[in-house]
Amino acid sequence: MFKLRRFLKDYKKECIIGPLCKLFEAILELLVPLVMARIIDVGIANRDPAYVWGMGGLLVGLAVLGWSSAMFTQYFASRASQGAGTKIRRALYEHINLLSHAELDSLGTPSLITRITNDTNQVQQSIAMMIRLLTRAPFIIAGSLVMAMTINLQLSLIFFGAAVLIALTLWLVMTKSVPMFAAMQKKLDRIGLVARENLSGNRVIRAFSKQKAECVRIDDATGDYARTAVRVSRLSALLSPVTYAVTDIAIILILWFGAVKVDTGEMRTGEIVALVSYMTQILLAMIVVANLVTIMTRSSASAKRINEVFETVPTVVEKENAEVVPDLSAPKIEFEDVSFNYSDDGDEELSKVSFKIMRGQTVGIIGGTGSGKSTLINLIPRFYDVGSGRVSVDGADVRDYPFAQLRGQMGVVPQQSVLFSGTLRDNMKWRNKSASDDEIIRALKTAQAYEFVSKLPDGLDSRVEQGGKNFSGGQRQRLCIARALAGDPEVLILDDSFSALDLATDAALRRALKENTRNMTVIIVTQRSTTVKNADLILVVSDGTLAGKGTHEELFESCEVYRDICLSQQSGEAAV
Repeated sequence: MFKLRRFLKDYKKECIIGPLCKLFEAILELLVPLVMARIIDVGIANRDPAYVWGMGGLLVGLAVLGWSSAMFTQYFASRASQGAGTKIRRALYEHINLLSHAELDSLGTPSLITRITNDTNQVQQSIAMMIRLLTRAPFIIAGSLVMAMTINLQLSLIFFGAAVLIALTLWLVMTKSVPMFAAMQKKLDRIGLVARENLSGNRVIRAFSKQKAECVRIDDATGDYARTAVRVSRLSALLSPVTYAVTDIAIILILWFGAVKVDTGEMRTGEIVALVSYMTQILLAMIVVANLVTIMTRSSASAKRINEVFETVPTVVEKENAEVVPDLSAPKIEFEDVSFNYSDDGDEELSKVSFKIMRGQTVGIIGGTGSGKSTLINLIPRFYDVGSGRVSVDGADVRDYPFAQLRGQMGVVPQQSVLFSGTLRDNMKWRNKSASDDEIIRALKTAQAYEFVSKLPDGLDSRVEQGGKNFSGGQRQRLCIARALAGDPEVLILDDSFSALDLATDAALRRALKENTRNMTVIIVTQRSTTVKNADLILVVSDGTLAGKGTHEELFESCEVYRDICLSQQSGEAAV
């Protein structure tokens, strides 16, 4: 929690005035038993109604002032906690967007969602409770002890004994519960993961009739969370009965020994009532502290998880340098002995890959599943950094480019077609906000998407549901290609973006790309030999190495891997 204090720097006033108002309320509360003692020992003992009414009015005044002070505290606590929570969420979101693909893969989407929502809510709640109660409860306890000492020093020892026992109980519960709360948050991540997979893969689950199996999975995840929650709740539940028991025993001892002192004339009845009131105040304060401890232990676990995100340093870092001046005589893209691995302890995904792509070329990258095709093209826009070797664009290392300049000249269509909720026009302007309708329509025609878009009732203003679920897989792919083309990129990277298209649409799309992207460098990643057959250059990837490069005819004669791919998909003369 201490590391997150920076988010409260704009709320210093609220963090100071709020506790002070609560402190003032506590002072007023400590005066109440003294006023009650005076009513009993003076007003009632002397049968003085005027004095009783006067002191009763004072009690009402103290209550009104205390209520007003509490309202001010509540206002300032709400401002500080809600404001800090908003800043934490914004900072988390900004930091997550700075992380590279490697860190996002490591942390996981469900965990990040939990941290930015549930964990932040826990921290936000703890900030409000600290402003409202952190100063009041200890002051009430300490003030009650001091006031008890002023009334009777001997009986105040009972107060100190009770306070020590309750504090020891709180410490024991806190040390045991913090690890449990951390475990609960991790189990909540698991629930989020299972729920996310269930909802996103609902059609697959239904197709395989796995609804019952998925119910078992979610039951296991929620049951595991529930068991941990029950254990920590049982532990936390000890606080109230132990606190009540210690306090009740202390009150009995006060009444026992106090009665003796009243009988001998050492104390008056009102003073005994005041001591019992102070012990009751300590009891209530301790209950508040117990609840505060529960909240703080849970929020400390959440704060630790939030700080883990902030402390995660992106491996792909943008250099603070000026824009790179491109060398137009150099290859558009060049790989020089590039090796790459996702983790330090695994086999290399790419090993000693070298090739050149010239400006305006159409390049096909083909290979089997898991051969490293997508890994290769992810190094071009620098989604990952190479392990060794060099990837250059226009003669300059991609690590020397500002992200905006490097990725601004590229249009990437990933394997998973992702559309964002809104309208088609909004999605088409994702890359270029100033794109005109004519430019969008031209991109849609090139991507073979204009035919079905023109038939929609609202055309470009048609609604896109979350993830583009209201479009088929092939339609989503074509719309994603059109979105990339609408920005008129210098380099168009299509990562297996034809997989959901029929052969006729595939051929029409390739023909349109060839006609309308003459000055554009196009990289097509695919498993279909027909898709790359007419490419200017074909790169054959096999087990992370470059098995061959050249034209279709050259590779069919010289590259066994490429020839096997062609023959497996087409027979005889058709493969040639």
